[in-house]
Amino acid sequence: MRFNIDGKLLQQQLSAVNKVINSKNALSILDNFLFELTGNRLTITGSDQENIVTAHIQVAECEGEGAIALPAKTLLEITKEVNNQPVSFYLNEQTGEIDLEFLNGKFKFIGISADEFPRGEGIEDGSFKVEIPASVVLKGIEKTVYAVSQETIRPIMTGIYWDIHEEDIVFVASDTHKLVRYITREVKPGFEKGFIMPSKPANILKNILGKEDMVTLHIGEKGANFSFGDFTLSCRFIKGNYPNYNRVIPTDNPFTLTVDRQSMLNAMRRVAIFASKASSLVKMELSQEGVRLAAQDLDYGTSAEERVMCEYQGNDMTIGFNSNFTVEILNNMGGDTVVIKLSDPARPGIFEPLEQEPETMLTTIQMPMQVIE
Repeated sequence: MRFNIDGKLLQQQLSAVNKVINSKNALSILDNFLFELTGNRLTITGSDQENIVTAHIQVAECEGEGAIALPAKTLLEITKEVNNQPVSFYLNEQTGEIDLEFLNGKFKFIGISADEFPRGEGIEDGSFKVEIPASVVLKGIEKTVYAVSQETIRPIMTGIYWDIHEEDIVFVASDTHKLVRYITREVKPGFEKGFIMPSKPANILKNILGKEDMVTLHIGEKGANFSFGDFTLSCRFIKGNYPNYNRVIPTDNPFTLTVDRQSMLNAMRRVAIFASKASSLVKMELSQEGVRLAAQDLDYGTSAEERVMCEYQGNDMTIGFNSNFTVEILNNMGGDTVVIKLSDPARPGIFEPLEQEPETMLTTIQMPMQVIE
């Protein structure tokens, strides 16, 4: 098996596929890329058993066909050093020896039999299929993935829930302290289906989706395939039923705080420096005069406060929020102005951009914290 390939292109594809490979694997074969040559098409595969990323590259001056597993770390280091040079790849099928030649030299190393590399189960017949603009997938993941839970005690909360309806797609993520619901009507799938996508493949997809126009999504019972450009990402779903997220979102929060998002974000960051390290509590004291942010750390005798210009309609009240979560919410909200809807200090606050993007609705809620005067 022999072929020529552009070194920079090879390095880019390897870097993308490498995102799925764990730093430590239970199976040593998963420390490798799988190379498969069919005609003039080279397929590069990486896997962590749960997720698979595949890249396709057109190669030149190819001879023969075959497959071999190659050490991922070594190959990445080689291609970084070769940089933009053309590379000639030669595999000796008898010995498994690899010759990688470039303009002024060559590398020689040993591959592993492709038979040892685990294959994915594939998506079963009768799966659901939908074409989704890449921008919709990107926004759905970017708006929600930060809110997934890091606690593995409840696995279903560690992923993004895709709630697909005939007329829209709803992306949901929650760690029980905050919940994000992003509704998009930019695509009308024409069927009803739901699945929980783990955060790892969601982040991989976000990082490698690039500037492609469309994503073809095949949905099976246990997993899904995302195909776009030269790549395919396959992932297994998290088993379980996602909670009814709509019931968590308050329907009657009559008090509204309208404020410049960046001003509120910057003030929250500054005041949070002096919040208790144990709770990260920042109090929001709301009145017709505006909002006052306050924090203190009794252990160190420090405190901070700052007033932020805003428009507030409602009764005077003091509500406490975890500043880390509030900063995350405001940082990922987007837009110039945010509206915070409240009812009382014991009920969740709703964060929404004042102006929603066309055909979308972004709603984030945050659970309050007890404030002791």
